[in-house]
Amino acid sequence: MGALADVTGRLFETVVPDRIAYQERLAATDQVRAYKQVLLDALDARPGHLVLDWGCGPGTDLDALARAVTARGRVLGIDHDPEMVRRAGALPHAHVLHADVHRLPLAADSADRVRTDRLLQHLADVPRALAGAHRVLRPGGRLVAAEPDWDTLAVDHPDLDIARAWSRHLADRIVRNPVIGRQLPRLAAQSGLDVRAVVPVTSVYREVRAADQVLGLHRNTERAVAAGYLTRRQADDFLDHLAHGPFLASVTLHVVTAEKPRR
Repeated sequence: MGALADVTGRLFETVVPDRIAYQERLAATDQVRAYKQVLLDALDARPGHLVLDWGCGPGTDLDALARAVTARGRVLGIDHDPEMVRRAGALPHAHVLHADVHRLPLAADSADRVRTDRLLQHLADVPRALAGAHRVLRPGGRLVAAEPDWDTLAVDHPDLDIARAWSRHLADRIVRNPVIGRQLPRLAAQSGLDVRAVVPVTSVYREVRAADQVLGLHRNTERAVAAGYLTRRQADDFLDHLAHGPFLASVTLHVVTAEKPRR
């Protein structure tokens, strides 16, 4: 245990990171940059557009959106977390609204684009939020959402039962809407939007530290033990292998493009 504890301290985060630092760190990774570009391309924001960035967090994407709409357009970041709003609002030329996307204080038919990145997996009522997107979008306006399917999460380990138990715990207990990536096209269609495209983007991690910064490998292993998904021995074996063996993990996210029908 002593050797494992030493490795754990060097390789894995053992405490929950600051929310803003986590979001900014995530945005800087190659895997996240790759799918964000897919999302930006699908959004097709143009000069003069009003773009809503739902769950804008600390504002990591506001600048890229502002460049797309130019000075003729406007980007409005929306977040329910006052700390995130304060951080994003301090950015140059940022327009940020403290609001809940379930109850958007915006006029109907007012936005050209709605963008959301990994927000819907956390919402209490996804259909209500999508109905709100339908309401605020202009006819012909576009929603682009990037959401993971946590059932696709795979972490290599010689004992497949241990690896599956670890992933199942994360999907079952950690994320509110763990398979929203696969559900989103159906839910968007049920809200009255026309689904135009679904693009899967698979992130692959071959370095344990990089994966830990996204997946919280140690933290979620401890939670899996507390929840009864893994025994203490299985958990120690899992972490020991991740620390010393060749590492591989992957998860698939879906970028869904949907439009409000023209009247």
